[in-house]
This record gives sequence, C-alpha cells and structure tokens, in this order.
Amino acid sequence: MEEIKLSVRSLVEFILRSGDIDNRRGGPQDTEAMQIGSRLHRKIQGQMGADYRAEVPLRHRVEYGEFAVTVEGRADGIQENQDGVLVDEIKGVYRELAFVEEPVPVHLAQAKCYAYIYGLQKGLKEITVQMTYCNLETEEIRRFQEQESFPELARWFDGLMEAYKKWCEYELHWKKIRTASIKKLEFPFPYREGQKELAAGVYRTIFHKRNLFIQAPTGVGKTISTLFPAVKAVGEGLGERIFYLTAKTITRTVAEETFSLMKERGLSYKVVTLTAKEKICVCEETSCNPENCPYAKGHFDRVNDAVYEMVTEQEDFSREAILRQSEKWQVCPFELSLDVSLWVDAVICDYNYVFDPRARLKRFFGEGVKENYLFLIDEAHNLVERGREMYSAVLIKEDFLEVKRAVKNHSRKLARQLERCNKQLLLWKRECPSYRLLPHVNELYPLLMGLSGEMENFLEDAPQGEVREKVLELYFAVRAFLDICDRLDEHYVIYTELLEDGRFMVKLFCVDPSANLQECMDKGRSAVFFSATLLPVRYYISLLGTEKEPYTMYAKSSFRPEKKLLLVGTDVSSRYTRRGYEEYRRIAEYIQVLVGQKQGNYLIFFPSYRMLQDVEQCFRELDGGDTEILVQNSGMGETEKEEFLAAFSRDGKRSLAGFCVMGGIFGEGIDLKRDRLIGAAVVGTGLPQVCHEREILKNYYDEKGQDGFAYAYLYPGMNKVLQSAGRVIRTDEDEGVIMLLDERFAGRQYRELFPREWADYSFCTTKNATEKIRRFWDGRGVDRKKELDYTGHGKHE
Repeated sequence: MEEIKLSVRSLVEFILRSGDIDNRRGGPQDTEAMQIGSRLHRKIQGQMGADYRAEVPLRHRVEYGEFAVTVEGRADGIQENQDGVLVDEIKGVYRELAFVEEPVPVHLAQAKCYAYIYGLQKGLKEITVQMTYCNLETEEIRRFQEQESFPELARWFDGLMEAYKKWCEYELHWKKIRTASIKKLEFPFPYREGQKELAAGVYRTIFHKRNLFIQAPTGVGKTISTLFPAVKAVGEGLGERIFYLTAKTITRTVAEETFSLMKERGLSYKVVTLTAKEKICVCEETSCNPENCPYAKGHFDRVNDAVYEMVTEQEDFSREAILRQSEKWQVCPFELSLDVSLWVDAVICDYNYVFDPRARLKRFFGEGVKENYLFLIDEAHNLVERGREMYSAVLIKEDFLEVKRAVKNHSRKLARQLERCNKQLLLWKRECPSYRLLPHVNELYPLLMGLSGEMENFLEDAPQGEVREKVLELYFAVRAFLDICDRLDEHYVIYTELLEDGRFMVKLFCVDPSANLQECMDKGRSAVFFSATLLPVRYYISLLGTEKEPYTMYAKSSFRPEKKLLLVGTDVSSRYTRRGYEEYRRIAEYIQVLVGQKQGNYLIFFPSYRMLQDVEQCFRELDGGDTEILVQNSGMGETEKEEFLAAFSRDGKRSLAGFCVMGGIFGEGIDLKRDRLIGAAVVGTGLPQVCHEREILKNYYDEKGQDGFAYAYLYPGMNKVLQSAGRVIRTDEDEGVIMLLDERFAGRQYRELFPREWADYSFCTTKNATEKIRRFWDGRGVDRKKELDYTGHGKHE
C-alpha cells in the first residue's frame, strides 16, 4: 500500500484557504512570523500546571484502498483534569492583541485536527479547543476557547480528508505513469569521454545520500549528465522531486531544453519553471491586493481548482501556459506557479526559492520538513556570494528618520518608537570613525521588537499611499534584521559603517554561509554542485555546506586542446601602482595584436569601467578605425544587452571588439558559439576592490588560521577570470585565443588555480604575441581541412 504523509499544518493551509491576496494585511500577519518565539512557547507551557503536557506528538492514518494518508504533527499542549480535556495551539504574534478579535481560521483548524486525533485515540465524547495568542514583545496573552463534540469533529475532519483524497489519487496515478516512462528512458546521446562516469557519479551520490562537487569544463554536457541520473534515481524511488537551481536565466533555459529532450525520448515528467513575481505579473505594478489587482480578489477561492485542472489535464507548465491558466481562472500567475510546483516532478528556479530565508518555498522547506528532494545546483560558484547576501541583513539609520517624518502626523506612538531606534543608531554612528566591529546588537534588538509590533498596528489600518509604502518597506527590513539576529553565531561579523553617500549602516554580515545553506540541504536527500569554475574545490566545499567529506569529481573535457591558444602576457600589469598611459597603451597593443591576426569577434574584459575607458581611448588611437568597437556601459538595460550581443551574430567586414567588465553581464551566462566569438583578452586578475567588507572577510579567515587573502580576494578574483575566459570555448566546434594580460598570472599562486584544460598555456610579450597567434591560426587552417572528414558527433550541453 502506498503511504502518503503530510503535516496537519500543510493539510489545513492547503484545503481551507479562501479569500483574497492582500499585501496590505498579509505582511504583518505572515504565518511564518507566527512560528517565531519557541522560547515564549516553552514559558507559556511551563505556566500551565502539572496536568498540562507540552509538545504532544499526534498521528492519524486513514486508508483508502490502494493508499493510506498519515496526518501528523505536534499539539502545543494537552491539558486533562476534572473539567475535561483541552487541546491548546499557541501562536506568537507581533501585533497588539486588541487587533486579534478571533482566531485565524487555519490556526483554529490545526487545533481542531489535533483535537480530533486525540479524541479518537482516547474515545472522548467532547473536547475543548483553545487558541492561545501571545504578543512576542509584551508577552501579553489572549485565549479563545470552543467546546467541540467528537461526532461534529469527526464529520469536519472526514470532510477535510475527503477534499484531500482526490489530490492523492492524482499523485499516485501520475507516479505510476512517470515511473514506467523512466524505466524505459535511455541516455539521449552517445556518451562522450568521461560523461558516463560523470552520470554514474551523480547517481552514486544520490544513492548514498551524499553531496557531490563537480568541476565540469564547458562542453562536457553537465546539464544532461546531472539531470539524467537524477531522473533515473527518482524512478528507483531514491528521490521524489528534483530542484534544478540556477542563478541565470540562460541556464534555466538549458535545463528546460534538456527536460524537453528527454520527453521527446518518451519521458513523462511534469516540470515547472518559477518566474519572479515582477516578471510574470500581468499588472503594471505588483500591488497584490483586491483593489489594485482583479486576480487578487477571491484568488484563494479559485486557485485549488485552477491547479487541479492544470496538473491533471496538462504537461505544459511553461511561463506561457501558467499565464493562460491564470487568465482562465482569474488567479495570480505567480502564486499559481508556486502552487503547481507542489504537484510536479521537477522545479527549475533561482537559488533563493530554496535557500533564502525570506523567499524560500515554505511549502517544501518549512520547519520540520524532511523529504527525498534532489538538489542540482548549476553555476554553483555563484552561491557563495548569494549565500552571504541571503543570510545577511542591513539597516540604514536615515531610513528611520525618513519614516519618522512621514508618520509623525499619523501616529505619534510609531514616531516615538522610530526615534528610540534612531537614537541608538546615532550613538553607534558617533562611535564609528569609518567602520567599526560590534560584539552584539543587544541594545537595538528590543527596540526593533517594539517598533515591529507598532508598525504592524499602523499597517493594520493605514490606507494605501506613499506613507504606508515607506512604513511597509522599513517594516520588512526590520523583520529581516530581527530574523537574522536569531541566526547570529560564530559565522557572523557585526559591523557599522559610514557609507560614501553619508548614510550610516549597521550590518549583520554572514561571512560563512555554510551552516545556513546546509540547514536547507538537510531538508532533502542529496545535493550536486557543478560549475565550469569550481576551483579550488576545497574553497567551495568549505563555504557551501558542512558535510565533512563530500564526493568530488573533475569531469574530463572532450575539447581538443589544439583548438585553443592560451597566452599569458608577462610584460603588462593592472596593479594600481602601474596604472597610467604607458601601461594602458601596452594593453591596447596586446588587444590590437589579438584582433589583428584573424578577422572575427572578440571580447576584452577589464577589472573596472574606469580602466576600460582609459584603455579604450588608447586602443582607438592605435586602431585607427580598423576594428568595430562596442562598449559595455554601467546600468545597461535588457534591450541594450540584447543589441550588444546581436552584433556578434552579424557578418561584418572587419573585426569586432566588445569592451566589457569582468564579473558583469557579459562575463558569465552568455553563449557565443563557433564564429560568434573567436578570442578574448582578460586584463588583470579580477581581484575585488579593497573595502571594509573584503578586509573583514580577510581578517576573519586569517584569525581561523586560513589564507584570508585567498578567501577574500584571490579565489573570487580568479573565478571572474575563469568565467570571462570561458566565453571563448563553448562547444566542440569552437576554437580561439585566450589572453591573460597581467604578469601576476605567471606566479605560482595564480597558476595553481588554472584548470587542467589550461595546462598548455604559454608566456608571451608584446614582441612575440603576434607570431604566436599567427602560427596558431595558420595551424588551425590546416587542422580544419582534416576535420572535414569527421561528422556525426552528438552536440549537447
């Protein structure tokens, strides 16, 4: 018999939701905020007397022929005495309890589920259901009680389970179809060298419930080599849902195409791609309330029917399909896609849907959840900085003053709370020369708790408008700060800083996100991290999880080394001490040599916009108009980016040089295959600019006995270099020249970070670079004639 498990909370929140989406009230009453305050839970439970049992685990199993559903959870408290039996559900809130006029329906439903299960186990005829709300700041308590007869509770609970039954029937029916199709699925291409070992390594990792780090050179087919074994593992019952996580839109597209390819080969698999709310919203502004959005009004009354129809009748869950279903049922497309994700086999999404504590999918990653999720994390090198950002929090002093001025004529009480916080921040500001480390934020924390509660009171009745928006924006910042305060440990550094624009900041800086990321991965079975630039792997292992000895693989590249020329310029540098006209002109000479030996398209990467502009000027003087030049501007929009890339598809009569910034929009995630790009120059080592935060990182790791300079500067810099250089070689058919223009690349510290595919590098100067590049291209002409006899190789990413 198939077994289905779900929590009491998941059951009631899914089946019993109703009404509107309303961000005017939703923020302050966020259900997750009501789960905070376990300390207060224990305090209340401890005050209830000897006949009160806390945290009572309850479970109930219902059989339906071929399957059974087990509903489980923990009752906050059960009290038994001469007055009878009482089931207590406790919720911590930030709002004044005067505004809590009745229990929230889903909270009361949770309590009633526990009451039914306990009443059934004990053979009770009636039972009291109690909702206890406690203000997390003042610890004030308000209780609501209902007397329930067991027959009434039983009818109510049976109705709840009957409503959920059809979803279980769909899930089990689809699972049989899915599993049968997976059994027949074969790898869609002839295996390249090393590819079978890579796929086997992923499957082995999932089988053993471990994590795997893969250094996967471009062109090895990392997407199919990770997805195929993950799908096979699902077919063997080793996983239930695949999360394919990316940082870039282009890698999401590749994942979609790979799933489509397997479907063409007979795979039955439902896949949804989650699109950011701002990008999928059909309204001009994402103002999610029934006054401003027709889809928000009554959304929860219709959305379950919309989801059920879609998952039972369709296999297309693309952005366009989601929008069509949204229009048909008049429901929010973003929320629809989130709900659909519960009933599909794979979710393609950004990192933040899994890892960000403020954005992750609580449907999957709520408290107490542990499932057979498989995490495939593409371009995993990006997760280090993204992880730090997700688990850090910032407050700006001037924001408190601005909101105080905005509300002073509306709420004196709120203005006073804002002023209290501002005074503490002002005190820290006076003690801060430029930046200053703090041992804790104990003085600010209770002030923010009080402010948070008062903001919720204000937002409860505040009309739409600029004042409300300012309060809401600061409210979210304060809530985020308080949430991160609860995470503070040895992986954090707290500091204040006077910013260049004069504002004053206090930051909870997550220097090492490994423990926080691992907490999320512990919700699933296995995680596979892969990237073309996951070097040195020990650096990424230390920051992307806490597993002591994860598996590692270095995928073999099928790319023939003679199709690439890698030159290291040893008579040029981007060091600050060397910067000036003479150095810029020498760099420009290298660029002229690169683009002058073969007509084609080239990318030139710089460490900063300032240096880009200085070298561009020198290059124009040397070039005399022989080369078409495109320049990346700061703040480039999507249209400008597309126009820039479109130029690389045109057949020009002269060479094209695109001047870009390392780590920018053209330094990663763009595919210019074959003749669209035949060379790149990387100017400088990519080291991040020295700043307070980088120095904090450096000192943190130095104090731990590790190489602080490498963690703060060298490794992040070399990653940008590897990514920029990697634009040249994208497929088996690509060929080209890569130039690393900085004498520091000749040093052992940098060469040790070169990937294996760069073992054939050679040194050059402005005097012999021309001859080396000319000889390479002449040799490629001979080799291409030989290659005309070889065809039929499978091309796949």
